[in-house]
Amino acid sequence: MSDLKNDRYLKALLKQPVDMTPVWMMRQAGRYLPEYREVRSQAGDFMSLCKNAELACEVTLQPLRRYELDAAILFSDILTIPDAMGLGLYFEAGEGPKFERPISSKADIKKIPNFDPNVELQYVMNAVSTIRKNLQGDVPLIGFSGSPWTLATYMIEGGSSKAFTKIKKMAFSEPQTLHLLLDKLADSVTTYLNAQIAAGAQSVMVFDTWGGVLSPAAYKEFSLQYMHKIVDGLTREADGRKVPVTLFTKNGGMWLEAIAATGCDAVGLDWTINIEDAKARVGDKVALQGNMDPSMLYAPAERIEQEVQTILKGFGNGSGHVFNLGHGIHLDVPPENAKVFIDAVHKFSKPYHQ
Repeated sequence: MSDLKNDRYLKALLKQPVDMTPVWMMRQAGRYLPEYREVRSQAGDFMSLCKNAELACEVTLQPLRRYELDAAILFSDILTIPDAMGLGLYFEAGEGPKFERPISSKADIKKIPNFDPNVELQYVMNAVSTIRKNLQGDVPLIGFSGSPWTLATYMIEGGSSKAFTKIKKMAFSEPQTLHLLLDKLADSVTTYLNAQIAAGAQSVMVFDTWGGVLSPAAYKEFSLQYMHKIVDGLTREADGRKVPVTLFTKNGGMWLEAIAATGCDAVGLDWTINIEDAKARVGDKVALQGNMDPSMLYAPAERIEQEVQTILKGFGNGSGHVFNLGHGIHLDVPPENAKVFIDAVHKFSKPYHQ
């Protein structure tokens, strides 16, 4: 365990004792930081930034220079897999990601090539190994992927969606077609995350951003069972230490027990659930990550500190909590407010670990 100067993030995910609650932020490397915007404009566009290992490493490290964070997260995009499958990913200004060739039939799914993450997504592995080297053992590196359901929503809708009518139409009128795609995606995500672990990621996270748009039965059928399959297929030890896996479903609070039963190490929580209730329900099985509303970072410093204390008190004594926002930091949050948040977690959490 001695290769890391600060391993409290990994320890908390495994529910081992820590001196204070570790903290990192979803989207901590990103557009709320002026130094990120500078590198992004230098790269030309978002995917060029993702594909340049040195620049991806630079933006991953930027927040660590500003804040006392307990983990770094790979700078990449959740849509790298569909891009590698040849769907023609592009970004429209102000509209988010789009695909030139969305999936609309079983024939489209059968045409999807099997890809090797060390070939088509070699740029991600280069970024992982470059970041890991440059971190010099200061903090662990988190790798990640989108969940099969979330990736499928973009692939079938052709981009972002509000109602998800195309994928739900397929789910309920031709479920076997959608299962074919989800199964293929689950295999791809597993291979992709294992390649990230081999390249140096010390923990991995699956982002199920759109699982919460499903009914309970549909969630288990179309999202959770495929995340379970991924958890079963992941490399869980590397470099002589455990590689913890976190599953995060936005708006997934009603399914915590089912998520915890997949065998993951930690469950990510959004802000719509009380952490005290979540701990009472699943805290003996898994660690919890979360769960301050990202919009709280617009508040004055005292209010941010107050909210941090409320969440820490809700979780209570002992390990098994990684403090985070309930979703990604908003792009217009003042960077100094993020510092107040991070410092408050460390300052106020120590008594809970004595």
